[in-house]
Amino acid sequence: MAHISDSAALAARELRVMFGRLRRRIREVARDSGLTPPQESALSLVGKHGAATASALAAAEGVRPQSMAATLAALDGHGLIRRTPDPADGRRQLVTLTEAGQERVEGNRQVREEWLARALEDRFSEEERQTVLTALSLLERLSHP
Repeated sequence: MAHISDSAALAARELRVMFGRLRRRIREVARDSGLTPPQESALSLVGKHGAATASALAAAEGVRPQSMAATLAALDGHGLIRRTPDPADGRRQLVTLTEAGQERVEGNRQVREEWLARALEDRFSEEERQTVLTALSLLERLSHP
């Protein structure tokens, strides 16, 4: 194994911790007391990926199919998703967002973006925001193979 510099190891550790904290904080901003975190996460996933089977959603979330079934039942009860027969396999159902579900996902996204923009405006100088933008352009390389 190639040697990893101390600075690379430290940066990796600090990035992981910071991104985890920021992700949790952003999720808290738009959290509505009517849904649990797993329900919010599943709703967001359906919004991001469109029509999907419950088993595909379970795999994407890393949960058991039974857990996803319970989560989807709750979302269905809130009128946020609909289930329709899969045209490729009538034994399965595809899960999509209802209009109310789409509005909720979009509203949450907008609230999160507005909170983050306001936090950047209030807590950082223009020069610091430019530094953040430069760092983000560098970090973008990590998202490519």
